[in-house]
Amino acid sequence: MKKHGFDSFLYKEKGSLPKQIWIVLSLSFPAIMAQITSIAMQYIDAGMVGSLGADATAAIGLVSSSTWLIGGTTIGLATGFSVQVAQMVGARRYEDAADVLRQSFSILLLIGLGIALLGAGVSRFLPGWLGGQKEILADAGIYFFIYCCSVPFVMMRQLASSMMQASGDMRTPGILSAMVCLLDVFFNMLLIFPARRIAVFGLAITMPGAGLGVKGAALGTALSDMIIALIMLYMLCFRNRKLDLRKPGSWRWKRTTIETAARIAIPISLDQFFMCSAYIAATKIVAGIGTNAVAANSLAITAESLCYMPGYGIAVAATTIIGQTIGAGRKDLTRSFSRLIVTLGMTLMGAAAVFMYMMAPAIFSLLTNNPQVAKLGTQVLRMELIAEPFYGASFCCAGIFRGAGDTFIPSVMNLCSMWGVRIILAFFLVPRLGLMGYWLAMTIELYFRGIIFLIRLVRGKWYRKSILIQN
Repeated sequence: MKKHGFDSFLYKEKGSLPKQIWIVLSLSFPAIMAQITSIAMQYIDAGMVGSLGADATAAIGLVSSSTWLIGGTTIGLATGFSVQVAQMVGARRYEDAADVLRQSFSILLLIGLGIALLGAGVSRFLPGWLGGQKEILADAGIYFFIYCCSVPFVMMRQLASSMMQASGDMRTPGILSAMVCLLDVFFNMLLIFPARRIAVFGLAITMPGAGLGVKGAALGTALSDMIIALIMLYMLCFRNRKLDLRKPGSWRWKRTTIETAARIAIPISLDQFFMCSAYIAATKIVAGIGTNAVAANSLAITAESLCYMPGYGIAVAATTIIGQTIGAGRKDLTRSFSRLIVTLGMTLMGAAAVFMYMMAPAIFSLLTNNPQVAKLGTQVLRMELIAEPFYGASFCCAGIFRGAGDTFIPSVMNLCSMWGVRIILAFFLVPRLGLMGYWLAMTIELYFRGIIFLIRLVRGKWYRKSILIQN
């Protein structure tokens, strides 16, 4: 944090607007770059699988909402502990912060193992429950099974990343998150395709390959998560100046730590559960249209993710900034940073939407060799892009609220928005408009969600509920 001048902001300076903008952008940049790399690798990943045909893309797309559900739940659990660490670091309570980190390891590892066992147990039945076409059920089931087996490593990677960010180290998790994607592509090249001859600088060489198809894509992702999780844990526990676990401390579970984590994490995890269950419901609605619609929907979501990466990066920085300003007792900075964060997020996501609108046809041509899928995906994505600034508002407000420990009401707002607006509208529009109906429902819902989050931000109740535990 010190290299960004944030320590002097917390304890010495009143600060100027240009300085605040620089701090937000400099703290956001590593997360944004990691997200850019992640999205680029998703494009390559989707292109690799897409080259196998629409069935392979649809198989992964069918269970993607379920993998998001698990991933979102694990992020929520990690946040319950990392918000406490951010506020303790802001208050310069480094030993207490390290003890919270110690407790989080054993608690989340046990939860991760439980999720893995449960997910693996239902993996063979899930694609059928989601209404998938018969020809993609086997591939979708094995993809979900392999993902579930990697969940403990996914959880440890997410915990380590969020803890480093909470301490102010955005660069290390940013770099390592990018490496996850690079490794994923490397393993995909080896596992998805069979051995083949390729030309490199005019020379024909043999590229080894296992020819596992969709199964290879799942294994590539799992291996990448496992390797980077171990590296992240090492960097966090032995190279982080504020959370170095080589210093004396306690591994004993503390009631106050667990209760505070639960107050923060349970609403976030339930939020992710209801949000992702809404995505699953939407997937089931879309699945009835046909394989091309499922493939187009999956690829359009992948393409749209490029637009929200600025909001994602700023939201990650927001949780750290707001958590530390609250911990330091700087009400003035908490309020001024919150307004600035939302303004920057909406502006950058709007600019990204304009870029994506122009580039959509070219991007879909890279993601699939099916012209019908590419055309449909371009159409639905372009319609939704007008809502991106308000999507950015909800992203950034959520990051601000998490930093303050205010997670319950925002979770209720997300629940009402997704189920009360998007899914209900999709239920009526999809039978009449096909995939366009679902994306129209999504567009309306994103506007609604952004507006209600902005209202909560302006009213200020989130700040009065800020948490700083005293254990």
